Amino acid sequence: MHAWLCENPTGVDALTWQELPTPQPQAGQVLVEIRAASLNFPDLLIVQNKYQMKPPLPFVPGSEYAGVVRAVGEDVKHLKVGQSVACLSGTGGFATHTIAPAPLCMPLPDGFSHVDAAAFIMIYATSWHALMDRAQLKPGETVLVLGAAGGVGTAAIQIAKAAGARVIAAASTDEKCALCTSIGADAAINYSRQNLRDEIKALTDGKGPDVIYDPVGGDFAEPAFRSIAWRGRYLVVGFASGPIPALPFNLALLKGASIVGVFWGDFARREPKANAAMMAELAGWYAQGKIKPVIDRTMPMAELKAAYAHMGSRAVKGKLVMVNPH
Repeated sequence: MHAWLCENPTGVDALTWQELPTPQPQAGQVLVEIRAASLNFPDLLIVQNKYQMKPPLPFVPGSEYAGVVRAVGEDVKHLKVGQSVACLSGTGGFATHTIAPAPLCMPLPDGFSHVDAAAFIMIYATSWHALMDRAQLKPGETVLVLGAAGGVGTAAIQIAKAAGARVIAAASTDEKCALCTSIGADAAINYSRQNLRDEIKALTDGKGPDVIYDPVGGDFAEPAFRSIAWRGRYLVVGFASGPIPALPFNLALLKGASIVGVFWGDFARREPKANAAMMAELAGWYAQGKIKPVIDRTMPMAELKAAYAHMGSRAVKGKLVMVNPH
């Protein structure tokens, strides 16, 4: 097998493509032949030693991937050799093969492409958990999605629309705004040239959005929160822009609004049955055509460093997926 090995987490340049012995699964594990692996923001942080999870060295980055089970360890009952699976295990994806924890593998129904599956779990699980579970989104409510053209943003648009909400997408270029409306957003705001608060006011007749989905943080958090509707829910999803914003508490008081933390990874760990039910529902929505990952492009696994550079340029719309030849 081959893998991108991180022996020293000083950044992307330190990764090397190496031939390694193909491991055999232990109890509770499976060997997956990787067909596709997506690039997520934590995959960049983890090789820079900036992520909250610090795996022991050396490690293979790549948190999310899909492929075919080639061997199963003892005690593995729900998976068999030859079965297609998707997995989000935190590491191991940027390779030709990996050992995956069997409980984290999602069996793929027929017709679920490996490229879509590799770009599915993190963004849809995060967005569903945020909107449907944490915000208790109801049909007819208005959702504002910040960073709406990214992976979780595009997933949030699709889930909110499938749930019967009105969606306002906010993104940084006209091209990204056009993508958002093409996948279902009712309106879009280009916050690099339009005033966010003025536009939100105009699009909601002064009422403001019921739910704000924020995976970005940074400078737009406070103006967005100042625009929220009475009893609004502000979803703290992540900080892709870098800075972690600090909101004055009096704003929450004045709007009777909630600041709601969204940590899907810990939800999955602490509430596995609820998470499994959610994933089954999401797989059903995919089969029905209600949701489909937006794929910016696929690139050969050997071009991982170029893919990282493309992601770092903030030009990606949806998800970047690395693929292995087979």
